[in-house]
Amino acid sequence: MTGLSGQTVLVTGANGGLGTEFVRQALERGATKVYAAARRPQDWDDARIVPLVLDVSDEASVARAAAEAPDVTIVVNNAGLLRPGGLVDGDLGDVRAQIETNLVGPLLVTRAFAPALRVAQGAVVNVASVLSWLGGSGAYGVSKAGLWAATDSIRLELASDGVQVLGAYLGYTDTAMATGVDAPKNTPEAVVTAIWDGVEHGEHEVLADELTRSVRASLGATVAERYAALAG
Repeated sequence: MTGLSGQTVLVTGANGGLGTEFVRQALERGATKVYAAARRPQDWDDARIVPLVLDVSDEASVARAAAEAPDVTIVVNNAGLLRPGGLVDGDLGDVRAQIETNLVGPLLVTRAFAPALRVAQGAVVNVASVLSWLGGSGAYGVSKAGLWAATDSIRLELASDGVQVLGAYLGYTDTAMATGVDAPKNTPEAVVTAIWDGVEHGEHEVLADELTRSVRASLGATVAERYAALAG
């Protein structure tokens, strides 16, 4: 991708803090149309924004959305689900729901829109997390670790078609999902700016903050070195 000017963008999870910012900045950077997708789309006071019903965990819903938005050239897989609970003793339904939304969902959306993206030589953005590389966050971290691996494989599969696949990784960001977290937070504006810059510069990954860069750099250490609870 050389820029967003003239592009048609699909943003999943468009009602949330990051999603709204993806929509706003895409238009600011020259996108001609943005499909603002959500399970219950909101109204937007802008003719360039098209609300789209989309449940990323429902294959039929994804297929309908792809049929209704055949002109998409950039897909932003931003929709996400976070539910507390461990993998061993937590609710198994919550585990499955997070994996279906955060991992299977982006895969379903990418598969459905791949024909259009190949024709356009467009782009896919997968919004993951610093928790892709940190244990201790239950199924959410598992789903984001899976998305990291899936993003790398999808990138290789689409490389010969000229489709850019960008993995976006970020720490705590000031959105509804991080409500109640007592830690420094990114702003949605800063995160989305970094991601759209990455798209426009043809990058494979964006590490949106210093925490994410630090955790990513630590992956060569031993497990005991990375987790204080195991050091003894």
